[in-house]
Amino acid sequence: MFLKHLSWFTLFSVPLLAQEKLENYTQKISGSNVTYDLVAIKGGEFTMGSPAKEKGRKEDEGPQHTVKIEPFWMGKYEIQWDLYDLFTTKNIEIEMAKRHPDPENSLAKTDGSTRPSAAYVDMSFGMGRSEYPAINMTQYAAIYFCKWLYEKTGVFYRLPTEAEWEYACRAGTNTAYSFGDDPKLLDEYGWYKGNSNNGYKKIGTKKPNPWGLHDMHGNVMEWTLDQYVKDYYTKKSKGEVKEAFPKVTELYPTSVRGGSWDDDATVCRSANRIPSSPDWKIIDPQSPKSEWWMTSASFVGFRIVRPVKTPSKEEIAAYYNPPLIEDY
Repeated sequence: MFLKHLSWFTLFSVPLLAQEKLENYTQKISGSNVTYDLVAIKGGEFTMGSPAKEKGRKEDEGPQHTVKIEPFWMGKYEIQWDLYDLFTTKNIEIEMAKRHPDPENSLAKTDGSTRPSAAYVDMSFGMGRSEYPAINMTQYAAIYFCKWLYEKTGVFYRLPTEAEWEYACRAGTNTAYSFGDDPKLLDEYGWYKGNSNNGYKKIGTKKPNPWGLHDMHGNVMEWTLDQYVKDYYTKKSKGEVKEAFPKVTELYPTSVRGGSWDDDATVCRSANRIPSSPDWKIIDPQSPKSEWWMTSASFVGFRIVRPVKTPSKEEIAAYYNPPLIEDY
């Protein structure tokens, strides 16, 4: 099961004055000692995609086109297990609430939340849990995590669009990576096949990009909100599509970004696009397969964004309650 015909809200315009007041902040999770840091991203225009001569470039990265992005906040790090486990395991959340009493604890609101089914194995596959990025979840699960977090905090969070993700990753640059064109420098900024020793690493252990975001290149790939459409940029340049991003109408493929610990340096480029695959559930014993877990995707995680202007209650409900597509 998966997302189908996901309705969407407008990407909002925000006055310049509001942008100037944007500040980084830390989101507390009531009933626990877990927090999540967010970085303020000012709006602007950028050139999406890669030039024809960029090393490692694929056809789906062009033609380049200008995209306008409204301001938002983005997670400084990928979502780590410490936070994701509160969502997936109700008993953990209850235990944390006992250890850290909070008179304003919103546990009662989230106790009935729709949550992932029990995993068949340890989804970290022994690579590390505390302070390591959460992995192996579907795009559907990532969206329901955002819903749970909204119920916990009252703040609207969602997945980034491909355009928002690339804009934040580039951080004002137009090179292959946010640190330039030389892949040899990737050792300083990300975990990839050349330095990971076959496993993901703790979040934030490499240098951030110019806007203070860590692990945008490598460590784990990150879900976006988009359906993956190979020739979408071509359709955009021809004016054949006017929408802000391609909405999910089919189970596969959807778009992930950033490359991972198991990828070559070229996959970790700012413009590189990765389509999801049914192979990422190849060892799932269920029929139909799980809407929550991707048992062969130990290289896929996510981070979240918060738009400056909160959408309406109706738009939030549409985002957080998507119809499903069966995964046979």
